[in-house]
Amino acid sequence: MGRVWALERMRDCPVSMLQVRDMFLSCGVLETDSPSTLSGAIPSTFAASDVARGIARLFARNDIWCLSEMPLRCGRRADLMGIDARGHVIIVEIKVSRADLLGDGKWTDYLDYCDRFFWGLPPTLDRAPMETEAFLPARCGVIVADGYDAEILRPAPLHQMAAARRKVETERLARASLRRLVTLGDPYTRQWGDAD
Repeated sequence: MGRVWALERMRDCPVSMLQVRDMFLSCGVLETDSPSTLSGAIPSTFAASDVARGIARLFARNDIWCLSEMPLRCGRRADLMGIDARGHVIIVEIKVSRADLLGDGKWTDYLDYCDRFFWGLPPTLDRAPMETEAFLPARCGVIVADGYDAEILRPAPLHQMAAARRKVETERLARASLRRLVTLGDPYTRQWGDAD
């Protein structure tokens, strides 16, 4: 009876898959941490929307509010773009497969539009490429996320944008956010204004 209650409570608790694994290891339900023991415990694939939701929850807890699929003036689209309490613009590029990660040569275009840049990855993706110079580890942070939570593995250093550019990007993000909010309440209004 106690275990059933605990499992019911776990469904509403925002914990990461790794925390669940550690909990099962600590109470002896799992004998080892080997992949054969964990098969099925951690999904082998994650959708980008799962990773985005986990990162959005992490950011919200830290007073960073973000918008998904934000178009940039360079023609690219940021997976997540947000603003922290100090007004710094943050972009997260989400990759859920090795092929997508290694095949994206245009991500550096995002660096001109943010003060901090993060890679958002699922826990199952090999993070070794993130340490190579091709992925600018001194410039880019790394966040690992599932559909419930996220953790910053490497903080993104602050590289301040010019004040004029920050003002423009903040205003664009505010307008896109407001437009999405209004059209969510009244879909008829989608026909007006610039679509983001």
